[in-house]
Amino acid sequence: MHIQSTFRASQPNTSPRAGVSDLLTAMQPAAVTLFPADAVIYAQGEAAGPLYLVEFGTVRLCRLTADGRRLVSAFHTAGEVFGFEAGSEHDSYAESVDGAGIRVLRASCGQQPTGSMLLLALKSLARTQNHLMVLGRRNANERMAALLLDLAERQGDGKVVHLPMQRNDIADYLGITFETVSRILRVLKDQGVIRLRSISDIEILDLAALEDMCD
Repeated sequence: MHIQSTFRASQPNTSPRAGVSDLLTAMQPAAVTLFPADAVIYAQGEAAGPLYLVEFGTVRLCRLTADGRRLVSAFHTAGEVFGFEAGSEHDSYAESVDGAGIRVLRASCGQQPTGSMLLLALKSLARTQNHLMVLGRRNANERMAALLLDLAERQGDGKVVHLPMQRNDIADYLGITFETVSRILRVLKDQGVIRLRSISDIEILDLAALEDMCD
């Protein structure tokens, strides 16, 4: 779905499902398709068109540079919609991280962008802008803190963050090395800021400390 209109929204609802119910009503949702871990949902350069709703699991959006390096530009979790493009082709490719259930949303013939589409596109744009600010103005420790806070808010728990993605995914998302990701998590654990429940579950013990790192 190409959203090229200029639009504004005051105080948008930031909950993952905000706008999704209206979008499902307005569009033609397909049945949920399961994409196993690392399966490609769409390719970079593929013709854009439908939107994609994450029913469960996690999706990563990646881009290959001219020299073959991978950049991870976004992670999408349950209740989030992705696939918005300014042009006619996808400028990145989408993959399932951990086995994701995806519902394809197709517009009816001649359908114009609805308010719910614009809201979701705005949320996606705002998240991208925030991530670019983190990459441009934060050091490695602050980038990790920002990621943990972002996921805690989006997952709705606030204390336990689930990290289904591999450490190399996190590294490519934050623009740091695999070793730096592991080192920062160890430092945060030793400082009593987090507790590593497992390789993929992190308990936030000192929320204020994480927030201070991002101030």
